[in-house]
Amino acid sequence: MRLILLLSLFSFTSFSSFAQGGEIRGRVFNPINNEGIPFANVVLVGTDLGTVSDENGNYALTNIPPGLYNVRASFVGYRSKTFFEIQVSLARPVRLDIDLLEEASDLSEVTVDAEFSRSDETPISVRRLNTNEIERYPGGNRDISRVIQSLPGVASTASFRNDIIIRGGAPNENKFFIDEIEVPVINHFATQGSSGGPVGILNVNLIKNVDVITGGFPADRMNSLSSFFNFQLKEGRKDKMFTQMTLGASELTLSNEGPLGKNTTYLISARRSYLQFLFRQLELPFLPTFNDFTIKTTTKLNAKTELTFLGVGAIDQFALNFNEPRDETEEERENRLYLLESLPISSQWNYMTGLKLKRFRENGFWTFILSRNMLNNRQYKYAQNDESSPANLLFDYTSQESENKFRAENSVFAKGFNFKYGVNYEYSRYFIKNLDRSTGAADGEVIFANATAFFNSYGGFVSANKTFLNERLLVTAGLRMDGSDFGQTARNPLNQVSPRFSVSYQIKPNLFWTANSGIYYQKPPYTALGYRDNAGNLVNQQNDIRFIRSTHFITGFEKVIPEKSRRFSVEGFYKFYDNYPSSIRNGISLANLGADFGVIGNEPVSSDSKGRAYGLEFLAQQRLFKSFYGIGAVTLVRSEFTNPNTVGFIPSAWDSRIIVSLTAGKRFKNNWEVGARWRYLGGLPYTPVDIETSSLIEVWDKRGQAVLDFNQINALRLKAFHQLDFRVDKRYFFNRWNLNWYFDVQNAYNFQAEQPPVLVPVRDTDGSIKIDPNDPTRYQMRLIENPAGTILPTIGIIVEF
Repeated sequence: MRLILLLSLFSFTSFSSFAQGGEIRGRVFNPINNEGIPFANVVLVGTDLGTVSDENGNYALTNIPPGLYNVRASFVGYRSKTFFEIQVSLARPVRLDIDLLEEASDLSEVTVDAEFSRSDETPISVRRLNTNEIERYPGGNRDISRVIQSLPGVASTASFRNDIIIRGGAPNENKFFIDEIEVPVINHFATQGSSGGPVGILNVNLIKNVDVITGGFPADRMNSLSSFFNFQLKEGRKDKMFTQMTLGASELTLSNEGPLGKNTTYLISARRSYLQFLFRQLELPFLPTFNDFTIKTTTKLNAKTELTFLGVGAIDQFALNFNEPRDETEEERENRLYLLESLPISSQWNYMTGLKLKRFRENGFWTFILSRNMLNNRQYKYAQNDESSPANLLFDYTSQESENKFRAENSVFAKGFNFKYGVNYEYSRYFIKNLDRSTGAADGEVIFANATAFFNSYGGFVSANKTFLNERLLVTAGLRMDGSDFGQTARNPLNQVSPRFSVSYQIKPNLFWTANSGIYYQKPPYTALGYRDNAGNLVNQQNDIRFIRSTHFITGFEKVIPEKSRRFSVEGFYKFYDNYPSSIRNGISLANLGADFGVIGNEPVSSDSKGRAYGLEFLAQQRLFKSFYGIGAVTLVRSEFTNPNTVGFIPSAWDSRIIVSLTAGKRFKNNWEVGARWRYLGGLPYTPVDIETSSLIEVWDKRGQAVLDFNQINALRLKAFHQLDFRVDKRYFFNRWNLNWYFDVQNAYNFQAEQPPVLVPVRDTDGSIKIDPNDPTRYQMRLIENPAGTILPTIGIIVEF
């Protein structure tokens, strides 16, 4: 109540001690050779404010009233460019460097909105989100993994996790890059061998924009089948230090930036959650805690050479809460005891460090990237959580994935023609120490492994694009090959030849037809590559596990209305999968796993599953224009895979059929902003439990959870899910600091999403499990409903100084 009263006081108090105004400073330059563009015009759209860059391309716009502005730069012989929603305040000058591309023809200049820009390498299936969209997104809670769920083709699960499901593909088919450096893990409590998690790692305070590529991947991108995410971080302030503090409902975040010398700037962020304290107060049976950090430095070695250092990491802890709630129903009690007996105690940490060296010349640039990443995952479980005896240990799993990567790429530009080529090498290590008495509980098998495996992966690519018909026609083609020594077939790069071809044709001004086809490959998860039997053999290597292959066909139309910042598009896609690994143990494709905590692929697999995903995407988008913004996305999709023990294609775990996301917002006077999002997701398939096997005493005692009936893979389907989120923001701008508070509500009308029912044992009043009186080898079991969903209000405060 004190916090609400304080915020209300701020809301009805006027502040007039403003400085003369805010500033936007930066450099207008040619991205091909990094040379400044002198005498370029830089204006604030819709105002009388503007300036001209100096002989080095530097510019400064001063005395700007605080607010959001669209900034446009132009110069004769270059494509004009507009940046949307640049936030100006009195606390610090905005750093906005503007890259202008030379015209490829002698036509009059063409205006290109940066937020709707069409890359020559990826002219199709690309969406961009800027920093203001990410921060204000209703229900996103400043988490980029949730924000992208507003885009077409992007689905999610009805639970609290951040699994990203794009165009019917599994969550582990996505790859993430920050400033061109790959970051394998972007979520806390990630499922090893898959993806996702309840909270994102990246601090949105540092993100400048993010590009989401869901098709037509350029040849320099590898090892993904569904999407690539390119995050661009801001550069640190060059004049003095600047600090931002964010206090949310579940964590405290501090970020700082500034100069480290004449030619070096830095960004740094650290976050600490207090979820464990909140969950204990709410009497929940699990207690998560997470920490993360991000650091970036940028050094201008000289006018033609730039060095970037990046570090990202996280530490996650997950404990159980054995305190009994003060008041609970019988069903709530059974569910709580079930969670306590089935959830493992886990800890996880990961990090990535990388260096990027960019060397410019007159007609292009070299890019060299050296990086290392590591994931450590530990999970263990005792029967009835009794750690007094080693005999009660059901499983104790520890594994590490580490990768050392190098990439070298050369980009060459000519008028109307671009050429690029490069090579990459990766040396990886996978360590596993695993004692498991629960997986093979039905037949008494005990799994034990303690070993390390090493893998070498390598690849190369070449790509080119050229414009024709006075830039109305763009043709892009590329070829890459990849190899790795994890399997006999995979060793030879000629077995993984990956051609890509795209075409974009401007039917009339701002109306485009685009098409793409390509073949893409991805390595199976390390949990499958490094799996060993009790004799120490790399089982899946002996099974000749292969690269997963996906062939894409995409086409669509896009209409852009630059003067009103609007875009409309429709795209059709078809993806065919081959060589997808499936479990030999239970006969299910790994494409149908990965939506929960745990480990995916740590078992014998065979590369014999096939799949397909196809559908239509519709998008209508309005960037901030006359204080209004909105985005509507509708996706119709089918996702189907084969399994060794089924005939033909069956719905995959990601077959949502229909996805709808509607987001809109309005800015009001005095820096108030209100936004809302409604999303709808068709019911997902699921596999029912095998009650007969699960009820066996020897099975339940060793597993503590149900066994799925793999003879009915995805035979049942949940009801559709829908949810309404809304958010209110209020900003204050003072002479040397800013204040922003927000009120965010997820699931405003408290929709209870259906989830697969949970099989739990029937218990006595003392908590002991009842034995079936008709069969002394079994426990008494029953299915209980397992709805997900509650109203989640959040109040947050952001202070900048």
